[in-house]
Amino acid sequence: MSMPLNGVRVLDLTRLLPGPYASLLLADFGADVIKIEEPNLGDYARLYEPKFTHSSAMFHSLNRNKRSVALNLKNEEDKKIFLDLVRSADVLLESFRPGVMARLGLGYEDLKEVNAKLIYCAITSYGQSGPYKDVPGHDINFLSFSGLLNLQGEKGGRPILSPVQIGDIGGGSLMATIGILLALIDARKTGKGQFIDISMLDGTISWMQAILPEYLTMNKELPRGEHLLNGGRACYQIYETKDSRFLSVGALEFKFWEEFCRVIDKKELIPYHEAPDEEQMKMINEIQASIEEKTLQEWEQLFEHVDACVSPILTLEEMLDHPQIKHRQMIEEVYHPQAGVMRQIANPIKLSRAKVKTFRQAPSLGENNEEIIYELKKMSEGRP
Repeated sequence: MSMPLNGVRVLDLTRLLPGPYASLLLADFGADVIKIEEPNLGDYARLYEPKFTHSSAMFHSLNRNKRSVALNLKNEEDKKIFLDLVRSADVLLESFRPGVMARLGLGYEDLKEVNAKLIYCAITSYGQSGPYKDVPGHDINFLSFSGLLNLQGEKGGRPILSPVQIGDIGGGSLMATIGILLALIDARKTGKGQFIDISMLDGTISWMQAILPEYLTMNKELPRGEHLLNGGRACYQIYETKDSRFLSVGALEFKFWEEFCRVIDKKELIPYHEAPDEEQMKMINEIQASIEEKTLQEWEQLFEHVDACVSPILTLEEMLDHPQIKHRQMIEEVYHPQAGVMRQIANPIKLSRAKVKTFRQAPSLGENNEEIIYELKKMSEGRP
């Protein structure tokens, strides 16, 4: 089956999460993603636990459908191989600090002389410019500087970390993927490549569309746990059940709120959907007292056929067994020749004419060196 990105070659020098997730999205849709890894060590994600054959479960999940070449870019012979790969490539993706590739003589200005059509995407913490461009950072730092982390948590409590890397994936991976696809479209029209500067802090700030415009308009600080979508409203809240489980309520629209109040036998609260903050806190306490009278399963049964945007907060085990997750096939079983069947997260993008499948397991370090060097030799000789 022909895939949308068949014929697109991506050189991926990134490690860990943001870059590999971006190149995974491209690889799943047919791009020839070649991981350029440091010999003897490779992508650090290989070392994580738990292991599945030669690498971590996380590495397998992020690096299916890719090939691996081990090259030391400080070695002249390996650098020559790398430049041959650049001549054959459409995209290069890296996540070093600004200036690292340039000091190797492999920055964008150097490589565009080798391949004028090259799309060079750099994912960094804070971007290629500005006073923080050389400062290291992780997801917690991007959330901190964006102001987002200050808003995460309950009223009067400490900021709370998310177990999902919002800055890494939302601010980095997805922005990089979109930037690459835009540049590929532009290259088809112009025949020219370009440099894509992705800052994970910039990307995190761009996600704050339901929060930041309010502050930019009102110039009034938003307290933690008191905003519409982070705990300040009774209609958009988490409540604890009798059996110490949790129920989420997303009854933002009045029609959902009305149904919610009816099911929990609190019809008197219906007119107070948009009540002031002080009244909201009273309603939250009153609703909590009602919710803790029944177990999670009992509330699930009561809300089963009611349009109120009410959901049980599931464990991972329960999520895997949920009928909607199963129907959408978001967890897939793939066969590994050394270890048998393994479960992985499936690609979430559903196209009507291109079905994603795992056709190549995550590579061992340098697994495809000989294969790719042979391909480059054939290209230099003009053979198909």
